[in-house]
Amino acid sequence: ASVSEPAQKCCRENIQPFLTSILEELMGPVSSGFTEVRSLFDKEVNEIIQDFQKTNDMTRLKENVDQLMTLPFNSVKMEPCYLKVNLLQELLQDLKSRFKVYHIDFVIQRTQNFMQELMENAVYTFEQLFSPSHQADSAKVATTIEKVKLRVLK
Repeated sequence: ASVSEPAQKCCRENIQPFLTSILEELMGPVSSGFTEVRSLFDKEVNEIIQDFQKTNDMTRLKENVDQLMTLPFNSVKMEPCYLKVNLLQELLQDLKSRFKVYHIDFVIQRTQNFMQELMENAVYTFEQLFSPSHQADSAKVATTIEKVKLRVLK
């Protein structure tokens, strides 16, 4: 009881006024990283559509969709997404000195883990909504893939 009031006062005067600006500053790199995840998924699915339109090969389409499922674990392709979040390193250094924020690497790593998880969810949802083996009419496959992609991105 004797600590509660001074602690609340300290928080109200020294931390709370800065929370909004800190959150806005941190959300820039985080939003940028998640936007990059979205763009990567969009690009990869567009490549599947283009390849299918050129080849009209259902076996190859199945292979491409299977390869899409490995996207969250492809560090080379995911790297641009992760790099966007690395900007947090600089932003959090300032917070570290002002507010005694430690474990900056943990914050960045957790954000990158969430990005990978988002990509896992996107490719899993895509696979569940679109199954090449259930596509009888190959003329409608590209349109179906596009619709599924838009649904996943939504």
